[in-house]
Amino acid sequence: MLIATVTSAQVEESGAAISAAELEAEMATTVPVELDGNRLFWVRGISSYPAEQRAERIKDRIKALARNPDFRADGLRLVESDLGIKIMAGNQLVMTVFDADARIEDVRRPVLATYNLERIRQAIADYRQARNPDTLLREGLFSLGGTVVLVVIIALLLWLGRRTDEWIARRVQHRIGSLGIQSFEIVRAERIGSAVRRVVYVIRILLVLLAVFVYLDFVLARFPWTRTVANRLFDWVTGPLVTMGQGIIAVIPNLIFLTILFYVSRFILRLIRLFFDAVARGTVTLAGFEADWAVPTYKIAWFAVVAFALIVAYPYIPGSHSDAFKGISIFLGVVFSLGSSSAIANVIAGYLMTYRRAFKAGDRVRIGDVTGDVIEMRLQATHVRTLKNEEAILPNSQLLNGHVVNYSSLATRYGLILHTTVGIGYETPWRQVEAMLLVAAERTPGLLREPPPFVLQQSLGDFAVNYELNAYCGDARNMLPLYTALHRNILDVFNEYGVQIMTPAYRADTPEPKRVPREQWYAAPAAREPEGDKKTPLPQEEGLGVRAGKAEGFNKTPLSPS
Repeated sequence: MLIATVTSAQVEESGAAISAAELEAEMATTVPVELDGNRLFWVRGISSYPAEQRAERIKDRIKALARNPDFRADGLRLVESDLGIKIMAGNQLVMTVFDADARIEDVRRPVLATYNLERIRQAIADYRQARNPDTLLREGLFSLGGTVVLVVIIALLLWLGRRTDEWIARRVQHRIGSLGIQSFEIVRAERIGSAVRRVVYVIRILLVLLAVFVYLDFVLARFPWTRTVANRLFDWVTGPLVTMGQGIIAVIPNLIFLTILFYVSRFILRLIRLFFDAVARGTVTLAGFEADWAVPTYKIAWFAVVAFALIVAYPYIPGSHSDAFKGISIFLGVVFSLGSSSAIANVIAGYLMTYRRAFKAGDRVRIGDVTGDVIEMRLQATHVRTLKNEEAILPNSQLLNGHVVNYSSLATRYGLILHTTVGIGYETPWRQVEAMLLVAAERTPGLLREPPPFVLQQSLGDFAVNYELNAYCGDARNMLPLYTALHRNILDVFNEYGVQIMTPAYRADTPEPKRVPREQWYAAPAAREPEGDKKTPLPQEEGLGVRAGKAEGFNKTPLSPS
């Protein structure tokens, strides 16, 4: 740092008077004086006369002297003044060496002035020599030779690259085995060989770039007009790498903290997973906590731990305090908030449905106008396979706000009641009707004996009494086959006893009762069932892979004719 302490003087380079107070008030900066890429010496300045401006003016004066063929370098001389030692070229000022300059360099002023004088003389001589026709011709030949060498090196590298590829394909490829664990192949041998060739290709490209860089540095340094570019070429290439390296070194403590935080968080997540796996298996039991809740609760805990770790890690992420990082974070947050409202609602609804235990995978449910078996419950939607073997995808938010009927939740413990209604005329005794309905239930395989089936008289209609038959089954997935079998048996029993079913509508009595005589039960093309077997076979739900199930938790003996 330079603090100018002169009381009053004239700065010769600027031709302006500067007071001592102004010189003392400013801290000097240092800038090199360069000519044709060669650094001569350093100069300093103040805010009113910056070092950059001072160095530029000194360079222009030296260049003007060098371009003047009538000026001789030995015409430079030192002249003492009140402010410092002036370097003069005849009557023209080149620069002034101040006492403060000498104090910064830790030498006496005359010594520094003499050194700068010799450097200026040498610079003028070099400037003229570099522009000499013989010198330019020689440097041009050197550049041409460098170009030839570059072409040869690039051609050699390309040739070596091709030969290396051929050698890898001929000698190495067949020796490379696939990478795998036991019989499971992780990486095929062809991919490993391709990766090796790709590495060789990258090395070849890097060598070509290195050769081009050395060539440019060599050629640009040959000529005075491009020597400055040659001197800075290395800095342009290595500057970003050095900056990146310094940045990495600066954030090493933060990276160490982030690494420790990562492993601690992963260890905590593993402990949480072990705990909830034990809960899911039933090894660990919690009062009021269902085993089915273990997986979704683990996901919530995982999200909470990861979110907390990210909050803690955010200040230590490299670049997190920059305005660009903050701007991108805000932009992504706005986009996520605007575009994910429905997705978040579905996720929350999915978890709420899980904790409500409305249904689980495999249950037979009715959701709105969709009836089928639950295939899978995901974060965003629930997949249901309908009775027609179609896959219906229902958003979880729709399920949370809609009406859900679960046929399976109570079927295994208490049994699911299947019910059907028939209308019978008033002339038929109700005791006979109820007995026939119970006989039809007894003939239907898959219905349970306990609890026993029962009949309800729903209403006394205008033309018929509406009877409702109720029977229990243990597997809700057999609803359709059981209904079909039950309806078949009802038709058979009522025809067998000559009772007319009057639903769905009744207008007037016909001359003959509307019933099917027994001898016509198996009219073509119906096949006659074996003698002694009065039960109607239970149909299957084709395409659904549903088999008759049994109830659990109570008497599971199927009904049979008494």
